[in-house]
Amino acid sequence: MKIGVLALQGAFAEHIAVLRKLGVEAVEVRLPEQLEGLDGLIIPGGESTTFTILMKAYQFADAIIRLAKNNFPIFGTCAGMIVLANGLINNGGVEPVGAMSIKVKRNAFGRQVDSFEVGLSIPALGKKPFPGVFIRAPRIESAGRNVEVLAKLDDGTIVAARQGKILVTSFHPELTDDTRLHRYFLDIVSGKQ
Repeated sequence: MKIGVLALQGAFAEHIAVLRKLGVEAVEVRLPEQLEGLDGLIIPGGESTTFTILMKAYQFADAIIRLAKNNFPIFGTCAGMIVLANGLINNGGVEPVGAMSIKVKRNAFGRQVDSFEVGLSIPALGKKPFPGVFIRAPRIESAGRNVEVLAKLDDGTIVAARQGKILVTSFHPELTDDTRLHRYFLDIVSGKQ
């Protein structure tokens, strides 16, 4: 199994480290042609405005839309979730690729100083709470009928979802020692999930 991590900016090195810890071949993707031969793609957290500008400059948006339409496994975390959404609240010039039927609010929990960590109930991962690390995080405001909500905060805010082979989280699973979400994504890639 070979998983690419979009390495234009953001937390790509942390995702690669988790994948390698799980014994998976993980590669940095900096050009659209490097998407060839991959079994899955991770779009990491980072600064969503910069991310989408770089994606446009390097012509990634069309390639990612094509992958999503072909049921290719994609995992978007934080800014990656923003990139994959089909609608944004307070978009600030960010142009999402529209691969997933979700409407997302950027920086929904405040600024960097408002970052927090909370134990999340994610039934798909088992009973043990998952450590959700939220840093200038977005949230899902609404989800289409074909979107499976995987996790919510206690107030009902949606923070993880799946649509077919696309998985998204508001938080940063790569910044924890818990590898269950990455393993869940690998199970999506292999067809076990």
